[in-house]
Amino acid sequence: MNGPARVGLVGCGSISRQYLERLASLSNLELAAVCDVVPEPAQRVADEYGVPALDLDALLARDDIDVVLNLTIPSQHSPVSTAALQAGKHVYQEKPFGVSLQQARELAATAERVGRRIGSAPDTVLGTGIQTARAAVDAGRIGTPVGATAFMMSPGHEGWHPNPAYYYLAGGGPLLDMGVYYLTALVTLLGPVTEVTGMGSRTREVRVAPDGAPRAGEQMPVEVDTHVTALVRHASGAITTLVVSFDVQASRLPIIELYGTDGTLAVPDPNQFDGEVQLATDRGGHWTTVEPSAGYVDAGRGHGLSDMVRAIAHGTPHRQSAALGLHVHEVMEAVLTSIGTGSPVRVTSGCDRPDPVPYGADPARA
Repeated sequence: MNGPARVGLVGCGSISRQYLERLASLSNLELAAVCDVVPEPAQRVADEYGVPALDLDALLARDDIDVVLNLTIPSQHSPVSTAALQAGKHVYQEKPFGVSLQQARELAATAERVGRRIGSAPDTVLGTGIQTARAAVDAGRIGTPVGATAFMMSPGHEGWHPNPAYYYLAGGGPLLDMGVYYLTALVTLLGPVTEVTGMGSRTREVRVAPDGAPRAGEQMPVEVDTHVTALVRHASGAITTLVVSFDVQASRLPIIELYGTDGTLAVPDPNQFDGEVQLATDRGGHWTTVEPSAGYVDAGRGHGLSDMVRAIAHGTPHRQSAALGLHVHEVMEAVLTSIGTGSPVRVTSGCDRPDPVPYGADPARA
C-alpha cells in the first residue's frame, strides 16, 4: 500500500456511524467505497462522504481497495470476509469472529492460505481503560493474579435497538454479542484460556419490544440462552467467573475485577475505550485511582483497523489478530458446548497476549 489504505465499507447499519466518524482522524485510512444489501443507507453514506455506493461484487473487484471493513450482521461476517480475502483484500470485521467454531476456523485458515490479514473487533481493549489495567497487572501491582469476576447484566437490546431481533437468533445472545468484549479484555489482561465450564438458561421463548422502543410490540423468537454463567481457567492459572445476561433489570455488581495476591484491580467497561481504573492493596479496601499510563488516547472504533494497517506496512503482528479473534470465539463456543453437555470443555487454540499499547501512541505509527 502506497499512502493511506483505501477502505471498502460493507454494512451501513448502526455501528457504521462510529467507524465513519473516526476514519478521517486516522491518517493511514481513507474511505473509498461503501456497500449495503439495502441500497438506501449505502447511498446516504456515499453522498455524505463523497464515495461511490457499490454492490459487493463491484466493490471487491476494485483494484484500488486495499482492505474491506466488514460491518454486516453476524451471519454474514464469514461469507463476506471470505469473499474479500479471496479477492485479495485484507479484512477487518466486527465481532463475533463467526457464528460457529468451524466457520471461524475456516475463515482464519483462508486468511493464512491467501496471505492476507484479518482483524476482528472489539478494539476497545486498545484504549486507555483496559491498557492501563494491563500495565498495572504487568507491573505486579496486584501481585500474582489469582482470578477475576466479570459481569454484563442487562434487560436486553429490544428496549433501544432499531433492529434487535437478530440478537436472539443463532450467532446472537449475551455471550456472543457482549461476552466477546469481556473475554477479549480478560485474555488481554490474564492471557489465553485452557478450559471452561458453563451453565445457561432462557426465561422466554419469545421477547416483546416494550412500549417506547423503536420496534414497540414486535415479537422476537428466542433461539439462544439469554443468561449465561461460565467458569474460565486461564493458562496462567487464574480463574475467572463470567456472567452475561439479557434477563437482568438492574445490577450493582462490578464490571470486571482482577484479584491478585497483593491487591485488587477494578477494570472499566470493556465496551468502552477509556474509563477509570482503581486499585486496592490493603485489607481495608481503600481504593486509589490509577492514572492512565497506556493505550490509545481518545480512541474509538476504527483504531484496531488502523493498528492492523500500520502492522501490515511494517511487517509486524497486529494486535486484534485472527489468532486472538479465533481463540476468543472458541472460548465462547466451548462455554455453549459445556452448557449443552453439562461437562467442562478444553480449549484447544491459543494465542499470544497482544503487544501492549504505549500511552498516547498513534495507531498509524505505533
